[in-house]
Amino acid sequence: MPDRLSALDASFLYMEDRSTPMHVGGVAVFERPEVGFDFELMCKLINHRLGYLPRYRQRVMRVPGHLARPVWVDDVDFDLNYHVRRSALPAPGTDAQLFELVARLLARPLDQGRPLWEAYFVEGLAGDRIALVTKTHQSMVDGIGTIELGQLILDPAPGELDPADDEVWLPGKTPSRTELMLDAVAETVQQPTMLVESARAAAGDAAATAAKLVDTVGGVASAMRAALKPAPAGPLNVEVSGGRVFAGVRTTLDDYRQIRATHGGTVNDIVLTAITGALREWLMSREFALDANSTVRALVPLAVADASTRTYSSAGIIGNEVEAYLVDLPVGEPDPVMRLQYVSHAMAGHIESGRSVSAGTLLRVGGFAPPTLHALGARTAGGFSSHIFNLIVTNSPGPQIPMFAAHARMVEMFPAMPLMRDHALAIGVTSYDGGVYFGLNGDRKAVSDIDVVAAMVQESLAELKGTTR
Repeated sequence: MPDRLSALDASFLYMEDRSTPMHVGGVAVFERPEVGFDFELMCKLINHRLGYLPRYRQRVMRVPGHLARPVWVDDVDFDLNYHVRRSALPAPGTDAQLFELVARLLARPLDQGRPLWEAYFVEGLAGDRIALVTKTHQSMVDGIGTIELGQLILDPAPGELDPADDEVWLPGKTPSRTELMLDAVAETVQQPTMLVESARAAAGDAAATAAKLVDTVGGVASAMRAALKPAPAGPLNVEVSGGRVFAGVRTTLDDYRQIRATHGGTVNDIVLTAITGALREWLMSREFALDANSTVRALVPLAVADASTRTYSSAGIIGNEVEAYLVDLPVGEPDPVMRLQYVSHAMAGHIESGRSVSAGTLLRVGGFAPPTLHALGARTAGGFSSHIFNLIVTNSPGPQIPMFAAHARMVEMFPAMPLMRDHALAIGVTSYDGGVYFGLNGDRKAVSDIDVVAAMVQESLAELKGTTR
């Protein structure tokens, strides 16, 4: 039988257009080790690990006449140097230059005629640093058969590559158009509704496709019932352009712990509160009218335990068990402590559900899991109508020990979440080795002042921290 895309995976291909590419990304910054770390070594490392990710050497092949969903086939012309690319920043190699490059890379859709991922090895950063920018299509990362590339290349200790472990990859035979059609007809006889679903999706009927996906993503049905009214209108929900802006924010985990010790709540509550304060200031800078009851609705994907098995294995957490939670952020509240209390109360329902997964549990998942968890969060958001939330915020805890790509130590990790249709801002947050890193991806027209929003996140956190003294 052909390796056919699931309905959810296929929907990400069908809904993609030039303005809303459906890939999730990340920006990992490394210190250059004394033993050397160059583009060739990065290519060897990625090639070395691709044996664990067969999907990264496969491309999508569509069925003639849309008789069935597309299938995954081995790319007989797979070219690693097409997917892993080299880039460099001009002196002085500032963060602003890096983030401008990231924005331009995020704006470009992936080539659907090739395996749906790219990685950029960026040199020239100040302080003899290197960045690896990754882009992976949401149709690839299901958390079970395929994880995000950024998770697989990192290890908890520096190490050498063992050439003896490399295997020669031999692609399978590409099916002919006739074979694809015969397989589709055979499956349609067994599953008559598949033809209707494929035709709807191919015609761009995103609403019908998303409705069929409700049962495939944890928590969507319950969250839909909770969202009885559209999200508040505002400048975050506009028709997005094809351009992007990106900014990173660095904060320290100790600040969150200090705030938690004084006011309670979780680190995630404090992250959301810092974002709330930043959005409040940004909306006021746009002269957007706020009152005491003004809110911005965030879709917050959270890892949950499998209700039937109660297991917290890698597959149990990084499967489709990522639940979408809708939280109304109180941007109309001027007091930072009151904002935190409001957010903590709103998030308490998730904790009390008994399905929440603690940060400590997530940290026991093998490898550097945040890139995959962010990708799964983006997949969850894709099953929703864009009218019921204003922005997506993903937050994934990472290990509090250094991680390495070969001998290069990763010092920072900024997630890059995709923009949904009619959404001008998406935020990803990752904690790692004593830091908490925000990645802000915005529409180039609607959020041209993304660096101002980033500064406001830091100011909002500092305001909250100031209440602990």
